[in-house]
Amino acid sequence: MNLTLFVGIDVSKDSNHVYALNLNRDRLLSTHVPNTQDGAAIIESKLLELLDKHKLSKIIIILESTGVYSAHLATYLSNSKLLSLFNSKVYIINPKISKNYRKSFADMDKTDPKDAFILADIARVGRTSELTPFKGAQRLALERLTRHRLHIAELLSMEKVYALNNVFLKFSEFETLFSNNFGKTAVELLLEYKTIDDIINSSLEDLADFIAKSSKNRFDDSLDMASKIQAAARASYRLDKLAYDPINLSLASSVNLIKCYEAEMREIDSAIMRQVKGFNQDHYTVLTSIPGIGKVYAAGILAEIADINQFESDDSLAKYAGITWRKTQSGKFESDDTHLTKTGNKYLRYFIIQAANMARQFIPEYRDFYNKKFNEVTTHQHKRALALTSRKLIRLIYGLLSANRLFQ
Repeated sequence: MNLTLFVGIDVSKDSNHVYALNLNRDRLLSTHVPNTQDGAAIIESKLLELLDKHKLSKIIIILESTGVYSAHLATYLSNSKLLSLFNSKVYIINPKISKNYRKSFADMDKTDPKDAFILADIARVGRTSELTPFKGAQRLALERLTRHRLHIAELLSMEKVYALNNVFLKFSEFETLFSNNFGKTAVELLLEYKTIDDIINSSLEDLADFIAKSSKNRFDDSLDMASKIQAAARASYRLDKLAYDPINLSLASSVNLIKCYEAEMREIDSAIMRQVKGFNQDHYTVLTSIPGIGKVYAAGILAEIADINQFESDDSLAKYAGITWRKTQSGKFESDDTHLTKTGNKYLRYFIIQAANMARQFIPEYRDFYNKKFNEVTTHQHKRALALTSRKLIRLIYGLLSANRLFQ
C-alpha cells in the first residue's frame, strides 16, 4: 500500500487553496489559507496532522509556477524540518502541465479547489518522476543574485551612455582615440586635463610622459599616442570656459559611479559562483561546456529555467524566454519585418541573448549562422541575427539539458 500524501496548492496573491488526497484519491483535506507566513505555518501544521492521523510516511507537494507569489510558500515548505521527516518533496510546475492534464477530466469547472485537486492528482499518478524537486533557498538565492547582477549591469550601461554624452561635449573627437573609453588612461586624461586647450597647449613630451605613466607603458609608442590625442583635440569643438567646470564635475561623478558599479559586479559574480554550487551542479556543468557561455551567464540561465523538465519542447522554452516572433499577415501578404514577442521571462531572455552573442564568437556553426542571417536583410541586421542565433542556442540548451549531455 502506498503511504504517500499527495498535496496540490493553488497559489494566488492573497490566498492558497490546499487539496490533499491519498493513492485511492480519497479527499483528506480541502481548505483555504492566507498567502502569508502564518498561512504557510497553518498549511505545515495541517499536513503534519494528516500524515500522523493516516499513518503516512511520505509527502509530495505540487504548486504551479506563479512568479513571486509561489516562491515564499514553496521555499517555506521545502525547508520545513518537520515535513522533511516524512521524506517531503516540493515541486513547482509549469501551468501548461496542469492545463494539459486537466483535459483528461471532461467538463470540470475551473475553480480554486479543482485547480488544487488537479495538482494533487498529478502527484498521485506519478508525473513528478520526470521533475526535479524545488530547491527553495538555493534557487531563490541564485535567482536574486543573477537578477541583481542584471540590474547593476543595466545601471552601469546607462551611466556609461550618460557619461559619453558629457565626454562628447568636452572632447568631441575623444571616442576615436581609445578602444575602451573608460579604461584607466582614457579616464585619467579626461579628468586631468580640464579643457581642450590644456591638451593642445601641453608639450608633446609632457603629454607622452602622462600617457606612459597612466598606462604603465602599455602603448608601444607614447609619443605617437600623444600626437594623436593633440590632433583629435585640435579637431574637436571648443566650449566657453564657463561650461567646462560643470561638465568636469559631472564626468568625475560618473566615473565614481562606474567604478562603484564595476566593483559591485565583481562582488556579485563571486557570490554567484559560491551560490551555484548548491544548486543543480550537473546542469551547470552542461551549460558551461558550451563554448562562450561563461560561469555567470550559465548561472543566470540555470536560475531562471530551474528545471528543464517543466518545458515540453525547445519551443515552449523559447516562448517562456520571449524569443518568438509575431506574424504580420494580411491576405496573401506576409511581412518579413516581424518583432520579438518579449512577453516571457525578461531575465532568461537577457542571459540567453548575451550567451548567444558570445557563442557565435567561439562556435563556427553559430558564427556562420549569425553572418548568414545578418546578410539576409538591410535593416536591424545585428538585432535580427542575434535574436535568431539565440533561438538556435535555445534548441541546443534544451537538447543538452534534457539529455544531461555535455557539448561536443
